[in-house]
Amino acid sequence: MLLIFQNEWWFSVVDVCGALTDSIDSGAYWRKLKQRLNEEGSEVVTFCHGLKLEASDGKKYETDCVNTEGVFRIIQSIPSPKAEPFKRWLAKVGYERVQEIEDPELATKRTRALYKAKGYPDSWIEKRMRGIEIRETLT
Repeated sequence: MLLIFQNEWWFSVVDVCGALTDSIDSGAYWRKLKQRLNEEGSEVVTFCHGLKLEASDGKKYETDCVNTEGVFRIIQSIPSPKAEPFKRWLAKVGYERVQEIEDPELATKRTRALYKAKGYPDSWIEKRMRGIEIRETLT
């Protein structure tokens, strides 16, 4: 389940575990994973907050939830073939971000390519890129 809390997306950890594993009981899977992470000294569990979510019986129960950063960390902790595509994507995005820090022009090129792939006209892209450049100059 996804919800908005404090202007951020928050995810039910049990639902994430259920989607990425073949576990029959995703709640038990999360409890075991949480215990292992605690024993290893991982800080992933500190990203969890108990939020009341509606269950299938219509009642609200406190459920471990994480924001987007937390869900990425949980995904990295799940040893499952279903989690691998997400882990590869996270590694790719992280690598691209490091490249952009080394060469800021790459970020501009990627932004242009993204707008082009989304079908925006070249005139709109140029106007948008100039707006971004002006805003960066002013701030």
